[in-house]
Amino acid sequence: MNPAAPSASQGRFRSFAEFYPFYLSEHSEPVCRRLHFVGTVLVIASLLLAVLTGRALWLLGVPLAGYGFAWAGHFFFEHNRPATFSHPWYSLAGDFAMFRDMLLGRIRF
Repeated sequence: MNPAAPSASQGRFRSFAEFYPFYLSEHSEPVCRRLHFVGTVLVIASLLLAVLTGRALWLLGVPLAGYGFAWAGHFFFEHNRPATFSHPWYSLAGDFAMFRDMLLGRIRF
C-alpha cells in the first residue's frame, strides 16, 4: 500500500512532501508526464515572453499551455482526474517539482 494512500483517500495532505508521492502516482503514464513537461516549458516561455516584450497578451498562454497539455494527458492517457481539481496549490507545486525531477533524471522522461 502506498504510504500516501490514507491521506489521498481522505483528500487531505499535511505537507507538500506528503502530497508529492501521491502526485507522482497520478502520473505513471509516460505520455502524461511528457505532456506535463511540454506544458510547463510553454508556461515558462509564455511568462518570459510577457516580461521581455511587455505584452500581457502572452499571459493567456500560461493557463492554456499549463492546463491544456496536463489535462489532455490525464483525460486521454492517464484516465484519471487531475489533482488540480482537489489540490490546486500542491498540484501546481507538483508540476514544477516533477519538471525539475525530469530535467535532473530522477523521473523517467
